[in-house]
Amino acid sequence: MTTLVIGLIIFISVHSVPSFPALRQDIIARIGERPYKIAFAVIALFGFVLIVAGKAYTNFVWLWQPPAWGRHVTFALMLPALVLLAAANMPTNIKRITRHPMLWGVALWAAGHLLANGDLASLLLFGTFGAYALLDMWSANSRGASKSETRFSITQDAAVVGAGAVAYGLFAFLHPYMFGVAVI
Repeated sequence: MTTLVIGLIIFISVHSVPSFPALRQDIIARIGERPYKIAFAVIALFGFVLIVAGKAYTNFVWLWQPPAWGRHVTFALMLPALVLLAAANMPTNIKRITRHPMLWGVALWAAGHLLANGDLASLLLFGTFGAYALLDMWSANSRGASKSETRFSITQDAAVVGAGAVAYGLFAFLHPYMFGVAVI
C-alpha cells in the first residue's frame, strides 16, 4: 500500500505544479523549459510506475461490496471517457463544449471504476485521480481556462470518436491481461 500511496503523491504533486503558475515559472527560470519538461515527464513516469506496482502488489482489503450494476455502468462510461481523452490531444469540436476533455475523461474513468471496485487500493487510486481531475478543472477555470472557439469539420470529430472507440476495444480486450479482470 505504501508504494501505491507514494506513487500517487509523486504523480499528483508533479501534475499540480502547473496549477501554481508562479512556481512553474520560477522552476523554468532556474533550469530552463526543456529540462523542466524532461524532469516533469521523468518524475510523472516514476510516480506512474509506483502506482501500477503498488496497485498490483497491495494486499486486497474489502471496504464495501460494489453494486452488481457497477460493472455495467463502468463499461458504459469508458467509451465517453476514452473519447474525451482522445479529444484532449486531437483537433475536435469537443473542445468547444468543454474546456477540459482530458480531465472529464479521467473523472468518468475514476467514477466508473469506483462503482465497480470496493477495495481500499481502488478507493485510493480512483478516488485520488477523480478528486484531482475535479480540483484541477476548478483550478484551471479560476486561472481563466476557456473553451475553444475553433470550428473543425465533422470528420475531425469522427476521427476522435473513432480513436476513442479503438482504445475502448483494445482496453476491453486487454483488460484481463493487463489488470487480471475481464470486463465482458
